[in-house]
Amino acid sequence: MTLEEVYHIVPQLKDYLTYMLEEYKKRLIIKVHPSGYIIHQKDSPLDYFGIVASGEHRVINEFENGNIFMIEKNEPIDFIGEVTILAGMPKTSVTIETITESIILYLSRQDFEDWIAKDIHFLRLVAAKVALKLYRSSYNRGAKLFYPPQFLLLDYLINYVESAFLKDPQAMHIVVKKTRNALYEEIGISVKTLNRTIARLKEEGLFAIQKGKITMSPKQLKCAKERIGYYRQMNVKQ
Repeated sequence: MTLEEVYHIVPQLKDYLTYMLEEYKKRLIIKVHPSGYIIHQKDSPLDYFGIVASGEHRVINEFENGNIFMIEKNEPIDFIGEVTILAGMPKTSVTIETITESIILYLSRQDFEDWIAKDIHFLRLVAAKVALKLYRSSYNRGAKLFYPPQFLLLDYLINYVESAFLKDPQAMHIVVKKTRNALYEEIGISVKTLNRTIARLKEEGLFAIQKGKITMSPKQLKCAKERIGYYRQMNVKQ
């Protein structure tokens, strides 16, 4: 795939490369990765920088005991490796995995460092993206310690279901197409706690289970949002 072909698919990418020197453009490597592809592994040496032109990916932290925690999920246009490089660290602190097929433009670490030293426009775009990630992290920090697991699960489901209803307002219910393992990784609570929480909230009628998947109707969504409000007002862990 050529850069012009990528521009055709993602026209807004042109703004990011407006002042990129031709010598760097010639050294760009464009790859298309399938879903589930590991872009880079935690604690691996990082010698490249990436621009995610299309496709979603997730940032996860892997621990020695085998547990996985999803830090965030990102959409294009995004960057790969910018935090590690700007921090001056040689190895990555997280694992990045594609969620959907992704087009990524790769550049050597040295070229990236030279580029941002010369291109204030691109540097500001990178800085804005880093700042946004930091802002989201700071805004949500502590939620998993402060709120009960019922809140964390309902908050996740509300965001998922509301988005789905916007796409299909006539739907009678929304199926949450996530496995228990995916929910555990994305919400950040143990599998045992997750299963117990699902059973409890199902008994309370806040959602149903069909063929092993959580489903939620508009009425259940309304009730879930009311329950979330209750947890926020209580300000205590139950």
